Amino acid sequence: MKATLIFLLLAQVSWAGPFQQRGLFDFMLEDEASGIGPEERVPEFGEMEPLGPVCPFRCQCHLRVVQCSDLGLDKVPSDLPPDTTLLDLQNNKITEIKNDDFKNLKDLHALILVNNKISKISPGAFTPLVKLERLYLSKNQLKELPEKMPKSLQELRVHENEITKVRKAVFNGLNEMIVIELGTNPLKSSGIENGAFQGMKKLSYIRIADTNITSIPQGLPPSLTELHLDNNKITKVDAASLKGLNNLAKLGLSFNSISSVENGSLANTPHLRELHLNNNKLLRVPGGLAEHKYIQVVYLHNNNISAVGANDFCPPGYNTKKASYSGVSLFSNPVQYWEIQPSTFRCVYVRSAIQLGNFK
Repeated sequence: MKATLIFLLLAQVSWAGPFQQRGLFDFMLEDEASGIGPEERVPEFGEMEPLGPVCPFRCQCHLRVVQCSDLGLDKVPSDLPPDTTLLDLQNNKITEIKNDDFKNLKDLHALILVNNKISKISPGAFTPLVKLERLYLSKNQLKELPEKMPKSLQELRVHENEITKVRKAVFNGLNEMIVIELGTNPLKSSGIENGAFQGMKKLSYIRIADTNITSIPQGLPPSLTELHLDNNKITKVDAASLKGLNNLAKLGLSFNSISSVENGSLANTPHLRELHLNNNKLLRVPGGLAEHKYIQVVYLHNNNISAVGANDFCPPGYNTKKASYSGVSLFSNPVQYWEIQPSTFRCVYVRSAIQLGNFK
């Protein structure tokens, strides 16, 4: 019986023959012999399907994200996959954006062009981007805002450029816009057209810091919840400049030259929660803080305030505010802390919220 089994095994081995490695051309010859061309050949089980759009040279592509940053590019690659949703071109040497650069990118949602040398954008360059939501153009050499931006745009960041004018026509029709960043541009108050941002009904955040503006821009939309105007040359705050900002929750005016806040100004921002007025030239605490129901943070350090009244922060008597202060800074002012009445902060429940000097 054992002899019979051994004979059968040896017979199978002799029929199978030795393994032979076959080259690429052997498979191609088999296809030719079968009469099936490369375009007609049906993929076998486990075989890779043909690849989609080719990734631009030296870029990295994954899940419709195309990353071409830090490559020294002097122009936008011409072979971008049409299904791209995020395109990263930051930290290159691109000088111009042309009309056809993004002509096939109808699904693009985010475009990052930060830190290039862009000084010119053709008027129709962004027109094909019908789904674009985020456009980052910071740290370039733009002298004006791009025209004909997609109506789908929600976030625009163009800080650290050379922009001197903000025209109302640029933002017409951008009804989905939520965030605008214009800081660190050589802007002057005269360069911001009255009502330039008025048409954007969803705009909630504007930052125009580190510029040369001398007043709060006029005609800001009532939808604003945050307005950051730090490190400018603003000299005063009047009622007209804050009119209609019923939803404003945070107002940043630090590092300006503000010497006065006109009485009644803060009444135009009934939902204000944070007020940053540190590093200015204020002579007294802004009026109207005691009447505010929601304000919780007031930064007044590094000013010229020489006296603090008993009713400057809290309403008369011991009726508490709806929201207690969580931060009030008065250090680096000429007022002496021992001259402030103990009842001045009667509506503050946490002692550490009041900063009158350095803690030791």
